[in-house]
Amino acid sequence: MEVGFAPPVSGSWATPENMVHVARRAEQFGYHSLWTFQRLLVPADLGWSETYHSVQDPLTTLAFLAAHTARIRLGVAVLNLPFLSPVVLAKQTGTLDILSGGRLDVGLGLGWSDEEYQATGASRHRRGPRAAEFLAVLRACWQDDVVAHRGEFYQIPPTRMEPKPVQRPHPPILLGGHAPAALRRAGRLADGWVSGSQADLKGIGEAIAIVKAAAAGAGRDPGSLRFVCRGAVRVRGPGPANREPLTGTLEQIRSDLGRLAAAGVTELFVDLNFDPEIGSPRADRQASLRRADEVLDALAPTR
Repeated sequence: MEVGFAPPVSGSWATPENMVHVARRAEQFGYHSLWTFQRLLVPADLGWSETYHSVQDPLTTLAFLAAHTARIRLGVAVLNLPFLSPVVLAKQTGTLDILSGGRLDVGLGLGWSDEEYQATGASRHRRGPRAAEFLAVLRACWQDDVVAHRGEFYQIPPTRMEPKPVQRPHPPILLGGHAPAALRRAGRLADGWVSGSQADLKGIGEAIAIVKAAAAGAGRDPGSLRFVCRGAVRVRGPGPANREPLTGTLEQIRSDLGRLAAAGVTELFVDLNFDPEIGSPRADRQASLRRADEVLDALAPTR
């Protein structure tokens, strides 16, 4: 199982200096990847988790970190495709893949926020078919010499999009979501699945099995798929035997990594942004960075 790390993107510690510090140390320690996430808005009453109160843009952050790293892969988990144009996203991500030297992984989801749906003018109508067509347009823009598409949701006249991404045939596409329909969609259409921050990690093997079964049913090789876990790590005192995975001491968290690999996870990225003691506007940014340094060292793949 590959191990990645999430740079600071949420809360007070998400400064340019801290982003570069974490990204460079992750690359130095042999981590496989860096991952961001998308949150456009937060309700005026701030009723959501503090992780969502102040969030940097995910693609802009990855472009910034691409210029400060050389080897480590760059992923977003996830962009909400109902809020986006597939043509615009193809151009943005294709450019980012070029600028990073072919290091980009593109995670996509359907989103859950009513506020963001309303603010972006997105529709919840036939979200599944829309997502499938979105992926077809995205791949066509990345791959085809001439793009021409007439579908239910998107119309593209015969046109060309250049330059193409470095990765061929295209940057990997991972789909998020935890509902059975979303898991089956990932198995049928994507290069893999990425779990969310609220995923039941004790039952992640069951979710992976649904994705694999859908892939096999579509005539695809389940063994070729990636299964990426957002590891919402919370370092605390010793937890009980029935504690939530990735919460407890660093020793306990390290032991959880092996169990998740055994469940079928092919890559896990450590994400401290979802720790309310770190990814909050109220947290002390320097204390958060010190804690991140401890985790980076303790969970480094080279250890």
